[in-house]
Amino acid sequence: MTEKETIVVIGAGILGLTTALHLQSNLSPQQTILLCAREFPHSPESLNYASAWAGAHFRPVLSSNPALAREDTQAQRTYTHFTRLAAQEPGSGVQSLPGIEYLESPPAEYLDAENIQKAYGYLDGFQQLQGEDLPKDVKWGAKYTTFAVNPPVYCAWLLRQFVLRGGETREYTVVDLREGFYLAEGKRVRTVVNCSGLGMGDKRAFIIKGQTCLVRNPCSVTITRQNSDGSWSFCIPRPLGGGTIVGGTKQPHNWDPNPSLETRAKLLANAAKWFPFEEGSEKKFDVIRDIVGRRPAREGGIRIDAEKLSDDRGVIVHAYGAGGRGFELSWGIAEDVFNLMRENGLVREKASL
Repeated sequence: MTEKETIVVIGAGILGLTTALHLQSNLSPQQTILLCAREFPHSPESLNYASAWAGAHFRPVLSSNPALAREDTQAQRTYTHFTRLAAQEPGSGVQSLPGIEYLESPPAEYLDAENIQKAYGYLDGFQQLQGEDLPKDVKWGAKYTTFAVNPPVYCAWLLRQFVLRGGETREYTVVDLREGFYLAEGKRVRTVVNCSGLGMGDKRAFIIKGQTCLVRNPCSVTITRQNSDGSWSFCIPRPLGGGTIVGGTKQPHNWDPNPSLETRAKLLANAAKWFPFEEGSEKKFDVIRDIVGRRPAREGGIRIDAEKLSDDRGVIVHAYGAGGRGFELSWGIAEDVFNLMRENGLVREKASL
């Protein structure tokens, strides 16, 4: 009889949770998953657990280099998966709804029809807006079917699915990735999947501080608006009564954990110009809280590769550094991790019926 083996996934943010669940769904009974992390969806609040602080919504990004081209394929596959979740799992916190973009000063790549078709063409209902459909001062616009996610609900749902299907968890602060080979309490481990966000020691990894504002004002669409000065503003409703996110900022290498009242005022003032307030309201935001999170980014883009240790202990499969696109790329990244592990002979797939 073949010895059972445990695959250890380090990190329980959006990439760790999604990867653990996807691996679990495709493995034979001879392999099990241990999800090990310092913080889980039920853990005390920490701005380093970036997934809980995300918007989060699905929005394409135009490809301008090989890393973004890979992200584009990951995004398309994630979009397909979110389509199924929104239709079949309403309790997951993923909801299908209209998405609108308005750009006052569009970059040159947005004026190339081929670029737009490649980035947006697969979206249900995609339509580029023209003429009277564009607000004053807007030079480029589009609408399509997108998804909004309630991150605390969705992350808890992913973890629940993983546990209900037999996955094991362990709260543990990993100091070195090599620890992963010893965390399964005597069980055989030859693969550790590194979904730690910042990669644990990767000098190319860095944080991007983001600040948004959670408000009670309801909204039935996501709106992304680029202002004439190049700054961005957006609103994203959180499904299942989670309020609406108004944002946002991106500040690389900023370790200040505190929200800025000045930033809050600017975010709300920008959004007040176009936010779809309810008719009869005073057109003011009812603020619940300021949100600060640290997006785990990486120079050169996401790292997905397999590293064989020199002592033959096993293989570390890396999957981290998604920055602010973790939700948008999550299922595509999880599939890429599984395919990479299959190519390296690290997974035993379920038998086909």
